[in-house]
Amino acid sequence: MSRTRDAGYVSAYEVQAAYLPSITVDYLVVAGGGGGGFGGSQGGGGGAGGYRCSVSGESSGGGASNESSLSVMTITSYTVTVGGGGAGDSTSGGTGTNGSDSVFSTITSTGGGGGGSSNNGNGANGGSGGGGSAGGNTTGGAGTTNQGRAGGNGANGGATGGGGGASAVGANGGAASGGNGGAGVSSSITGTSVGRAGGGGGGAFTGSFGTGTDGGGNGNKDGAPSTLTAGATNKGGGGGGGAQQGGANGGSGVVILRYSDTFTITIGAGLTGTESAASGGYKRATITAGTGTVSWS
Repeated sequence: MSRTRDAGYVSAYEVQAAYLPSITVDYLVVAGGGGGGFGGSQGGGGGAGGYRCSVSGESSGGGASNESSLSVMTITSYTVTVGGGGAGDSTSGGTGTNGSDSVFSTITSTGGGGGGSSNNGNGANGGSGGGGSAGGNTTGGAGTTNQGRAGGNGANGGATGGGGGASAVGANGGAASGGNGGAGVSSSITGTSVGRAGGGGGGAFTGSFGTGTDGGGNGNKDGAPSTLTAGATNKGGGGGGGAQQGGANGGSGVVILRYSDTFTITIGAGLTGTESAASGGYKRATITAGTGTVSWS
């Protein structure tokens, strides 16, 4: 026999939801950057991690405007994951490894694409795409809509593409030179403007190596390995492409949350992060590593 719910019945969940205050949370979610390509014939730069932001007046990646803030409830757990950077290719047999996704609740930013390498010249798709390698007419990987841009193209003669950044396409390689990584995006969610999610520069043969910005690493020139740099930690930058050597690693991502200073966050086990002191009516939680949950009270 079926039972119908009385018109006046209110569930325990509905009672809880009616009395728990909701909190408006602004977020910046940056995924891990892709690793740079191997330089048997000069590798492409790694693409930046996907970039999603809800702060009013700021931008998300790929030229998109800010997204909507999230409304969360107190005494309720929400998933957070900070994506790691991808490894630079060390075998000349593929691309640099893509970065890992970063997550806050329903918001997922896609890891950056790895840079192309000698035996697999095209850059990988990702949050932003990896740059194409030299040794052929190669293409940069595609970026993810509203998160990042494509990587630059490579070509014969030692030209490699720079990794795509959150706001700009990676530069195409020139004559025996590496393209620069695409620019990232700046946010003031913490109270200070910081650029993040820049693409890695491509490696070079006899010309100039590509450079990164906003957390993207530099490529290097054949015979000058010391210029090769990884993507910056917690900026989601792509790793630099190698010339006659392995590519550099991408940088890890970050999750930053801003909310009213009348609330306090609990950062759960498995996560590394801190809550700031109140400033301007807000507190900010900066989560730099791990997977776990957060809640507010």
